[in-house]
Amino acid sequence: MPARSGVQFSRRMGQKKQRLAKAEQPHSPSDTAQAPCPKEPCLGPPTTLGPYRSIYFSSPKGHLTRLGLEFFDQPAVPLARAFLGQVLVRRLPNGTELRGRIVETEAYLGPEDEAAHSRGGRQTPRNRGMFMKPGTLYVYIIYGMYFCMNISSQGDGACVLLRALEPLEGLETMRQLRSTLRKGTASRVLKDRELCSGPSKLCQALAINKSFDQRDLAQDEAIWLEHGPLEPSEPAVVTAARVGIGYAGEWARKPLRFYVRGSPWVSVVDRVAEQDTQA
Repeated sequence: MPARSGVQFSRRMGQKKQRLAKAEQPHSPSDTAQAPCPKEPCLGPPTTLGPYRSIYFSSPKGHLTRLGLEFFDQPAVPLARAFLGQVLVRRLPNGTELRGRIVETEAYLGPEDEAAHSRGGRQTPRNRGMFMKPGTLYVYIIYGMYFCMNISSQGDGACVLLRALEPLEGLETMRQLRSTLRKGTASRVLKDRELCSGPSKLCQALAINKSFDQRDLAQDEAIWLEHGPLEPSEPAVVTAARVGIGYAGEWARKPLRFYVRGSPWVSVVDRVAEQDTQA
């Protein structure tokens, strides 16, 4: 082989070795930065049966934890207490999300409860949601124009009524919905504490109507429950009689209403019950 050809061959072999050595080196930060990230999150299925991160209900603000069936699958009284501090979320058709922290609930115990729509074990098309699996919505109309929302619990005919929320997100939209749907003084601008301080008020503020009856709160795409950042300690929960059930005899006096002490968003404050609870 001529000397010149040998030199060229050696040079080519050296260049090849350099390319191979460079290819075996790990990527630098600048190399990885050039690769675009996928737009959709790559989240796997939940590894536990508890609250999970859902790619279907995430939002830019990071609200990712949704409560599932295992949360609702408990008797009415502990469920009514457990609701306090959790966040109810309503997604409107235009994608707007409204959020409110639950601050007041009432428990209805089923056939034995004279104040329950299922008293005596009666089942009708109207109250069917009370007999469905835990987490099913039972929405009914009162006075021919207002709605109230309940969630079924363990036990046939047992449920929890949501009485009041602390508005957290979408307050102006809630205000518009309340102004559009409420009767009477529609021209007065509602204060924040008036938006969801009652079972029918919160349904107006979140645009909840009869079409939500029998929906699954653990699976629905327009309404769900998220784990709240704060859970009230036991002394902060007031136990009182339920509201507006004077017809129910001794059941009207049973302490089956629960609310967060000191919350300005509670619908009805019971000072006597607060003193008894504190004592």
